[in-house]
Amino acid sequence: MPKKVLPMTISIGAALFVGGLSAFLTKGSMPVYSALNLPALAPPSWVFPIVWTVLFVMMGIAAALVWCSNGGAFDAALLFYAAQLIVNFFWTIIFFNFQAYFGAFIWLLFLTVLIIITAVLFYRKEKAAGWLFLPYFAWVCFAGYLNFGVWVLNR
Repeated sequence: MPKKVLPMTISIGAALFVGGLSAFLTKGSMPVYSALNLPALAPPSWVFPIVWTVLFVMMGIAAALVWCSNGGAFDAALLFYAAQLIVNFFWTIIFFNFQAYFGAFIWLLFLTVLIIITAVLFYRKEKAAGWLFLPYFAWVCFAGYLNFGVWVLNR
C-alpha cells in the first residue's frame, strides 16, 4: 500500500488542480448562470462544487489505480484519462465564460465518449478504476441534460 501513496497523491492532486483551475477561471460567471432560465431538476449552485470535488477525487483514485497496475508506465488508458480531463476543463470555459451553450453541449458529448472509453480501458486494467468512473459518467449525462436545457430555454 505505501507504494500507492505517491501515485494517489499526484493523481488526486492533478485532478483537483484541473477542477480548481477551471472553477477559478469561471468564478465570475456565476451571476450570469443564476440569471439563466434553468431546466427542471437543476440543483442549486452550491451543489456543483461539492459534487465536482468528489468526482475529481474519484477520477484521481481511478487513475492512480491504473498507474500502479502499469508499474508506473503511461499507456493508452492514461492517455485517454488525460484527454478527458483536458476536455472537461475546456467545457467549463466554453459553457460559463463564452456562454456558447450549444457548443458546450456538443463538447460535452465528446467528453462523454472519452469518459466511456476511459472507463472501459480502466476497467480492463483495474476493475475498481472502471467502476469509479460510473458516478462521473452519470453526472456528466445529467450535466448534458442541464446544458441542453439551458441552450433550449435561453435561445
